[in-house]
Amino acid sequence: MEIKDLQAGTSNVNLNATIEDVGVVRTISKYGRELKTCTVVISDKSGKIGLTLWNENTSKFKKGDKVAIKNGYVNTWQDKNQLTLGKFGTIEAVK
Repeated sequence: MEIKDLQAGTSNVNLNATIEDVGVVRTISKYGRELKTCTVVISDKSGKIGLTLWNENTSKFKKGDKVAIKNGYVNTWQDKNQLTLGKFGTIEAVK
């Protein structure tokens, strides 16, 4: 799958990409818990999309890292499509 193929509602997203930009890590309160979140921009040869990272993943990656995303899904936030991992998706560095 490539980024150009992603549309809101697409699930079971598996792709390799490069991190182009890392946003500011914010702490939010949700369901009575403190959570860390940030948005990174990832790209492949077909395009770019925002990817929301949570908690420990917010500090694992930097600009230029190559990553493999498995079982992600696409939703819409502030009128833009974004990729998210949810409870069952994973992201890991690849060489």
